[in-house]
Amino acid sequence: MMPVATLDLQNFTLHTDDQHIAWLKIDCVGSSVNRLSALVLQELNQALDYLSGHPPKALIIYSGKAAGFIAGADIDEFSEHGNNPEKGLALVTRGWTVFNKLAKQTYPTLALVQGHCLGGGLELALACRYCLAVDQDDTRLALPEVMLGIFPGWGGMLRLPEYIGPAAAMDLMLSGKSVDARKAARMGIVDACVPVRLARQAAVKQVLSGKKPRRAQGLPRLMNSKLLRPLVARQVRQQLEKRDPYQHYQAPRAILEIWEKHNGNALKAPELIEQITRSDTAANLLRVFHLQERLKSIGKHASSQVLSHIHVVGAGVMGGDIAAVCALKGLRVTLQDQDRERIAQAQGRAAKLFQRRLKDRRLVQAALDRLIPDPNGHGIASADLVLEAIFENADAKRSLYTTIEPLLKPGAILATNTSSLPLSELSLNLINPQRLVGIHFFNPVSRMPLVEVVESELLAPDVRSTAYAFVNQIGKLPLPVKDSPGFLVNAVLAPYMLEAMRCVDEGLEPATVDKAMVQFGMPMGPLELADTVGLDIARDAGAQLSQQAVMPACLKSHLDRQELGRKTGQGFYTWKDGKAQKPPAGTIPSGLADRLIKPLIEQTEHQVRIGVVQNEDLADAGVIFGTGFAPFRGGPLHYKATQKQRN
Repeated sequence: MMPVATLDLQNFTLHTDDQHIAWLKIDCVGSSVNRLSALVLQELNQALDYLSGHPPKALIIYSGKAAGFIAGADIDEFSEHGNNPEKGLALVTRGWTVFNKLAKQTYPTLALVQGHCLGGGLELALACRYCLAVDQDDTRLALPEVMLGIFPGWGGMLRLPEYIGPAAAMDLMLSGKSVDARKAARMGIVDACVPVRLARQAAVKQVLSGKKPRRAQGLPRLMNSKLLRPLVARQVRQQLEKRDPYQHYQAPRAILEIWEKHNGNALKAPELIEQITRSDTAANLLRVFHLQERLKSIGKHASSQVLSHIHVVGAGVMGGDIAAVCALKGLRVTLQDQDRERIAQAQGRAAKLFQRRLKDRRLVQAALDRLIPDPNGHGIASADLVLEAIFENADAKRSLYTTIEPLLKPGAILATNTSSLPLSELSLNLINPQRLVGIHFFNPVSRMPLVEVVESELLAPDVRSTAYAFVNQIGKLPLPVKDSPGFLVNAVLAPYMLEAMRCVDEGLEPATVDKAMVQFGMPMGPLELADTVGLDIARDAGAQLSQQAVMPACLKSHLDRQELGRKTGQGFYTWKDGKAQKPPAGTIPSGLADRLIKPLIEQTEHQVRIGVVQNEDLADAGVIFGTGFAPFRGGPLHYKATQKQRN
């Protein structure tokens, strides 16, 4: 194949083969992933103009990156356009115009998707007549713009509902969730899912097939009609009200309105573009995205080491679920506990997780096979990393370490999932204290993205890098924290939960206290959170981390009755089937949310001041991803700073 010499493109290469099929390779310079920046879109436009004048038999667009197809638009350009509606409108116009040009080419076009295909990348693929997805684990397709507080304005809101119907399209666009190659084919997002080795041959066959472009059929197609749109929109709007009753997020409602009233063309709703561009929510969610990328980079650049075998001691809720997540991510895991029933329960929870995440029966079975019951701890000797996840008692942990340490193979590391105990205290009896690292997960392990990596002053560099490699390998976000009681997340949660309990002592109902913080934007209130964590753990954390000598009376009362929250079925709430049974909330006193959030913010500031985390950005990232702190507010310290600016 000969490249087209007349085009001077930095990020694309255009070749024409013997069948007169044009192959357009996107390979953005100076980047490990392809992103649709203004320059990249300009060059795509140039290539399309050239092909309009020299029409090929067909066009196939593919990626030159090992990482994937296209990771979306250039997020930095969105950030730069903050509070500038003119630039926001220009950005939407640019992508919409180029992709419409692609969609209107007279010759057949095909996107060959291998690896990630996100945001603007999927919008480009949808603008092609055909699309094939390569059947491999990392092929994921999504329109995740809503998670950044923006919308898919380059044709996604027009074309996805046409291909798969508005109900399925709205489910994807309003959640931002991704689908794999097989599901994308079943849904009709792509024409087919093809094996890696046959991808190029399949692309040629499909693009020359003359088949009609895929479109939704039957009821999904009817639901896209002008007649039925208001009905669909009303149903979706009801779901949005349940999911976001306090209207913290504008983007989902904007997506729905643009589809319903303007057939997915955001340019017909400039007032919505202006609203989104000017919104604090979009700016803060973009900030959160950058914080997330920063945490990811810590794990990626720490070490290239790949671990194969993890041994977990303690099959309780935390230990068992950590073991399950590791097995889910492809690691061989041996799970040790004196109580065989606990191991069995952990296996049961793991089976449900695998079925939910993996779907395919063979993949589920393979994951179950990787999770090996090991009541006697035989796996310690061959493990790359041994993780202790027993109850929070320093003497018990030290005693356990004296039996584990002599069995470790050379180079293996010992990790603890302690939530608050200092490593300096836990390592007292170790022969090699420099090989103990804190790797602190959060409950529920399968959903919470953050893992605190606790670095003691003695920590060996190779142990540190292995810990980060492990966290990265299982798809979590590592946060470096110094060895200090409660580290970051538990240190800031303790005073927050205790303040909520003092409100109960003053006569407020738990449901009223919690509603104040849900209205603020928290995923759950502080008392429901305390019940979820366990009131015994809340007590221990409070005693260790809070300067307050007196335990709240309501907490003492529950503990005296052995009411420990969710795990015993009773705490501040009665729990049934894992859900808190809440009575209606009362009238929320003025200023209650500010009162409750104040100790959390002050403690976050303190943890930065004493060096537990490196800076305010990492502190905000840790509290957002470790507690679910309202992401649209940008983190506790960012929230305080913006409140000061307003006042």
